[in-house]
Amino acid sequence: MARTRPSTTPQPGGPDAARLPMTEVPLPGVDPAWSRTVTVASTAPVEPVPGRRRRWHVLDNAASLEAAGLTPRGTVLAVHGNPTWSYLWRDVLAAGTDPANPWRVVAVDQLDMGFSERTGLFRRLDDRVRDLGDLTAELGLDASDGPVVTLAHDWGGLVSSGWALEHQDVHRATILTNTAVHHDNAEQIPASLRLALAPAAHGLLTERTTSFLDVALALADPSLPREVRAAYRAPYTTRARREAIRNFVADIPVAPDHPSHARYEQIAAGVAARDVPALLLWGIGDPVFQERYLQDLVRRLPHADVHRYEGALHLLPEDRDVATPVMAWLADRFGPGPRRRELHLQRRATSRGDHVPFSAELDARRADLGLAVVDMAPSSGDAGAGAHAAPVRASLSWAELADRVDRLAAGLTGIGVRPGDRVSLMVPPGSDLTALLYACLRIGAVVVVADSGLGPRGLTRALRGAAPAWLVGIGKALAAGRALGWPGTRISLEALDPVTRRALGVAHDVPGLLASAPRPDLPAPDPDADAAVLFTSGSTGPAKGVVYTHRQLCAMRDAVRGTYGLTAGTGLVAGFAPFALLGPAMGASSVTPDMDVTAPKTLTARALADAASAIQATAVFLSPAAISNVLATRHELDEGQRPALELVELVLSAGAPLPEPLLEQLQELVPAATLHTPYGMTEALPLTDVTLGSIRQAGRDSAGSAVAGAGNGVCVGTAVHGAELGVTALRPDGTPGDEITTEPGVTGEIVARAPHVKDRYDRLWHTEHLSTQLPGWHRTGDVGHVDAAGRLWVEGRLAHVILADGGLLTPVAAEHAAQATPGVGRAAVVGVGPAGTQVPVAVVETVPPAQRPGPADPLLSGAVRAAVREATGLDLAAVLVVREHPTDIRHNSKIDRALLAGWAQDALAGGRIRNP
Repeated sequence: MARTRPSTTPQPGGPDAARLPMTEVPLPGVDPAWSRTVTVASTAPVEPVPGRRRRWHVLDNAASLEAAGLTPRGTVLAVHGNPTWSYLWRDVLAAGTDPANPWRVVAVDQLDMGFSERTGLFRRLDDRVRDLGDLTAELGLDASDGPVVTLAHDWGGLVSSGWALEHQDVHRATILTNTAVHHDNAEQIPASLRLALAPAAHGLLTERTTSFLDVALALADPSLPREVRAAYRAPYTTRARREAIRNFVADIPVAPDHPSHARYEQIAAGVAARDVPALLLWGIGDPVFQERYLQDLVRRLPHADVHRYEGALHLLPEDRDVATPVMAWLADRFGPGPRRRELHLQRRATSRGDHVPFSAELDARRADLGLAVVDMAPSSGDAGAGAHAAPVRASLSWAELADRVDRLAAGLTGIGVRPGDRVSLMVPPGSDLTALLYACLRIGAVVVVADSGLGPRGLTRALRGAAPAWLVGIGKALAAGRALGWPGTRISLEALDPVTRRALGVAHDVPGLLASAPRPDLPAPDPDADAAVLFTSGSTGPAKGVVYTHRQLCAMRDAVRGTYGLTAGTGLVAGFAPFALLGPAMGASSVTPDMDVTAPKTLTARALADAASAIQATAVFLSPAAISNVLATRHELDEGQRPALELVELVLSAGAPLPEPLLEQLQELVPAATLHTPYGMTEALPLTDVTLGSIRQAGRDSAGSAVAGAGNGVCVGTAVHGAELGVTALRPDGTPGDEITTEPGVTGEIVARAPHVKDRYDRLWHTEHLSTQLPGWHRTGDVGHVDAAGRLWVEGRLAHVILADGGLLTPVAAEHAAQATPGVGRAAVVGVGPAGTQVPVAVVETVPPAQRPGPADPLLSGAVRAAVREATGLDLAAVLVVREHPTDIRHNSKIDRALLAGWAQDALAGGRIRNP
């Protein structure tokens, strides 16, 4: 991800970049007015003469604030680590001069580092804490009227935390980036630090050469520009000026007998004892301060706000724009008006209603011997044309499910699972997963559900981020977890032999848990406590964890049940895993078809019919990719299977917009069903609902003529009960405004609020902040408009809006027109070129698949262009063909348009054309 600097940052480099008096090296991003030196009397124990005055260099934006007539809301005390200097915080200094949110930022060069004095003394942790206190006393921060907030990176985290503990009268908040305040020796310190500490290499790497400095500067992604690397090296040009780099490494308190170990432990304990507001910003790819150090801080600061940056390395302030979230967080905590967290709690309070927990349905049906959950077995495929027996592998009655949940709840409690503990469930949809999920909810454990369709890398990111204390899995998941380092005490779904158990690190198994006697004394969970962390598909970046409380999960159930009338006794075929889990809470018998739910394209018409037959289904929930393959394989159905589909009364499809022709084909397969395409997302499902009949009429008046303001996109209907929708109009640059409107025809970002909207994103504070900039509303990231009848039309993703010379273009309507062209499968319309002058390009899959990617043949290109122009008035700049679109691996229906746009630009530039 490219790094985006705040717009207030001074010139980025070149011959006119700033230079400080102490160096001729250009310092891009630094305002010379920030640079100052301060002479301070030192009280550090290392000083041979108490009170010896030492010269400090700091970057301080106070002069800039004064020149602009701005009164700061407080002071940010920014402390670097080893081997950087105050230059690390230049973006935060610039951001602090924003008139809307002014903050004084004092970024220090620790003694012997940066451009501060070289004292020639070995300054240990305690000395550096005392040094920082001497400086802040000299600067008057110890008697500051406003709050002082520490901001630190690397070993600056430990030094600033020591200072904060000694200045609790003025210290009001902590911000930490990629640091550590403790190492428990359960694991070795990172390999790079072990190497730097090795006696044979220590001096050579840290002082006699620039190796340690060079390696540190290489821990950035993207790589630092040449002039930025030169700026970081500027204070460390000689061996004498690098002595403190060596000493800083040597002062790492690895062993209990290390001279700094006692002070280190004292600071670590003190951090855990305070409850001041805290923000933790972390580059997850850091090989030095790894995620284990973040988890340690989360345990010490459970109240902290956290934002994890996937892909960022050690030099987080260089890899990502941290100034923006830092200033947003400060405004949230100390700015005028109510704090965002308070507004969030107010939203929770106003959304409260009658709370009926998930377990209530099970409690009410303990004597019911009817089917609750059915697991399908693979079909033999040799059924005749007569009566057809659906291949059922296993099933649970309502009475059996209730008993199993009770026993699992008691067993989990018995092995130490407590309310609030996170439990990762790596179990395929079916009766086992259903019972485990309901048992966790009963005891107040937080279920973590990350779809295996994310792939090993995506799953590892998700599980490490959610940090579950327990992991329940099938053998394949346990083996992957062992190899990939997934967190959590292992619980096997099946009993294992002793050798396999040891090899996989399994501590417990589900059969052992089921041997427990039910416990009637288990207290009901707090309705507003966390209940689940559900991961998004990862189709718009790394998968995000979405946190729901018990109340919000139940509100989701109620919204689905109320919208579709899924009453007790409904038979539900869930080809979309979340609804297999919601089914029992609604009193519906549920079955997952014989398919790989992580790859919806694996669902066949035969498997769907068998599942429907197993429970006499009246309702079916599928993803668009699943529906496409069901239609592609419908010729395989035999006469014994068709009657089961003819009994279906309701079909739901969500995950991506479905064009009307595809729905028409589906209607032929399930002739008695009403077809619904609800609109929603992991963060809130459903938000709207529409039927095929309504879609047919959505863009037409009573005479069949087109209705103005409709048609640009796909109609997803009106809001479900309890939900409110609106849009915030797009500015010319494609960014959304702040005023919510339902005025017909205004294209903007779709915003929503409902009792079943997520509580928050998990450990993604800044993402959550951006999604809730309109207090009480969720910014969806989708764009669309409302028509004159109050129906919502989705036009695409905010990130996929085309910034053309003539204005903003949205892709969905053009894509659907292209897909209606004979010979075209799926289509994506992307913008190619610089923002403001982008041109629309269609990239299509062909039927049959194209053998070579590249420009479409003239006949196909002309047909697609004409279809798009007739439907939307849009002139495509080009039509390209691919064998298959790059898609997210979870839904197989959401096209990776960002990747595709880059591919299209390269293809049109005349380079060698490869598959995207």
